[in-house]
Amino acid sequence: MSNRNSQSSKTAARERIRAERERQKKKERLRRQLVVGGSVVGVLALATGIGVAVMKANEPTGWEAAKEAKLIKPQHTQGKDGTEILIGDKNAKETLEVFEDIRCPSCAAFEQSTGKTLLKDIEDGRYKVRFTMYAFIDGLAGGEGSKNALSALGAALNVSPDAFLKFKTALYSVKNHPEEREDVYGKDAALLKIAAEVPELKNNKAFVGAVRKGTYDPWAMKMEALFGRKGVRGTPSFMHGDKKLTLAPIPQQQMTQAQYNALADANFKKMIDKEFGPAKGTGAGKDDGKNKGDGKGIREGEKDPTAGN
Repeated sequence: MSNRNSQSSKTAARERIRAERERQKKKERLRRQLVVGGSVVGVLALATGIGVAVMKANEPTGWEAAKEAKLIKPQHTQGKDGTEILIGDKNAKETLEVFEDIRCPSCAAFEQSTGKTLLKDIEDGRYKVRFTMYAFIDGLAGGEGSKNALSALGAALNVSPDAFLKFKTALYSVKNHPEEREDVYGKDAALLKIAAEVPELKNNKAFVGAVRKGTYDPWAMKMEALFGRKGVRGTPSFMHGDKKLTLAPIPQQQMTQAQYNALADANFKKMIDKEFGPAKGTGAGKDDGKNKGDGKGIREGEKDPTAGN
């Protein structure tokens, strides 16, 4: 072999080696780029995942979420948000306002002793009643029974005013009403069991579905937001127009439950007679219209001057 051929062979070999090295370098650069690119994508995906998780964690849940959920107003309500529960003869000239909280033991005592008298006055057309239902005991005693029961009452009201009244009576009854600190009404099952005592609600699939789905949870939160309306922060409370009515206190003395109920009922009747005048047919004297109250009760279709409070 000549020196020329030997030199050419060596040069060609060096070129092949150099070319192979370049190919290897390009492959290594590409591999690094892919690894780095994949890492960036992974980091971005992780960051996105963390961001979504943080957002999810900060989203309101439960009753807080209900505040922002779509509002469905029960039938037989009035007002922008359906928070005016006005029950009674539309021709009744006066309106008694009753403020209650379903978990309130004093409200239960009132309903157990005087509830029938209140219902009779409504039936007789003596006055209409606007019920304002609070849920402040959930905050004081813990739990969600007041709100949950209020939502279920909304489902009952959607059926009929009578169903609402009967269900409320059943919730306050001696047999069913729990101790204030027992959050029994926070469970749908407990509410549905009691609702079965009301003919209009027993086996009512629409009512049961609304309770289980929490259809009226947003409405209950709108009702809860009325706390402090007209300055009322305790239950039970009674108002006629802008006038707060006061029940006479029951003496602190030993008495039977029947004696307590009779005295509480008598005190309520005295308070109502003083404000609205004697009931018809009581033999208490001719109703001359002089004691009909201040005439500031809510009329049918009348805008509530305290709306939004």
